[in-house]
Amino acid sequence: MTDELRFVDLTEDQLAEVVGIRSRSFGLISAARREQWLAEAREFVTDGRYFGVLAGERVVAAARIWDFDQWWAGRPVRMAGVAGVVVAPEFRGRGVGSLLMRGVLERSKAYGFPISVLYPATVVIYRHLGYEFAGGRYKFSFPAADLRALGGKEVPLRPGRPEDAELLLELVAGVRGPGRESGLLRWPVAKVREWLEDDDNFVYVGEDGFTAYTWDGSDLRVDELVAGSEATARALWATVGSGSSIAKNVFAYVSPEDPIHYLLQHEADPATTYQRWMLRLLDVPAAIAGRGYNPALTIDTELEIDDVELPANSGRWRLKISDGSGELIPATGTTPAPRLSARGLAALYAGTSLATLRAAGLATGDDERLDAAFAGSAPYMLDYF
Repeated sequence: MTDELRFVDLTEDQLAEVVGIRSRSFGLISAARREQWLAEAREFVTDGRYFGVLAGERVVAAARIWDFDQWWAGRPVRMAGVAGVVVAPEFRGRGVGSLLMRGVLERSKAYGFPISVLYPATVVIYRHLGYEFAGGRYKFSFPAADLRALGGKEVPLRPGRPEDAELLLELVAGVRGPGRESGLLRWPVAKVREWLEDDDNFVYVGEDGFTAYTWDGSDLRVDELVAGSEATARALWATVGSGSSIAKNVFAYVSPEDPIHYLLQHEADPATTYQRWMLRLLDVPAAIAGRGYNPALTIDTELEIDDVELPANSGRWRLKISDGSGELIPATGTTPAPRLSARGLAALYAGTSLATLRAAGLATGDDERLDAAFAGSAPYMLDYF
């Protein structure tokens, strides 16, 4: 284990080694799943978004990044979705994971991603690199019969088709944008079309909304439901619930603030599944400029940032917000201003209050204008990657 460690772009010939590390990290995969995994991995290699650490010529760690957009207060921000992070068991605890992730951070920033998000298998390493909890992925369970009773029969719906890919993205933007929602991913059109071509996914489309669901064992699972009106929401949920003679329960990935919680007579099963995801700002001025803000706010204040891993983010900055848009420019002020670590900044961006960040040692100082700037509905995600 004395071979020099180096961060590299992976090649297709090295993917078999990555499969071996993945099996030792996450469990064995079937032959069919292996071929599917390799086909997807080749796309990342071709696009230059699969990375590894070599010990000599041997692959000992790997990670890839998805090219996503993520909604923040109603505006999509380009996002590097870090996934498939694996380290060979005999190289764990030797700094290999940190070397890998530092390379991923640098490459993601070089590719122009303002932010990065991941689901952590372990929290410690990511916190050392500036990631912090930002939101959750919630899986609720509802009685199918309750959904069936919601009505909406007057709303016409039709099955979704592959050529609806752009329409579905437009419907999402038409609802999530005005709702100033945060955390949701926007997939590339080609991936949405590919997903619509899968016969295992059931999609129904209305004038101002759609639902996408599938079987989950003997129950049903809603992966997304977007509705621009109460009538459409009722119609889409009732369509899913129409399978209640077979499926007794419907699992759904939705926000804790989704209208379904207010439409139903009974609450969701309290045994909700909850996965937390972490955020890191890579290019702070771009991240601030990309997200949305409350259009009623006008703010002009300053803050200081300490970012050890990405020092270009460090320093004193002036934050200006008006008409729902934000700008961050270098500042030279000398008056006391809140000071945040990279982790504190990520949490603030996601709406965590300065009071909480101070109590956690992630910020000093106080400025209620910063709380107002980033306040909003709790970020949530529908997808796992």
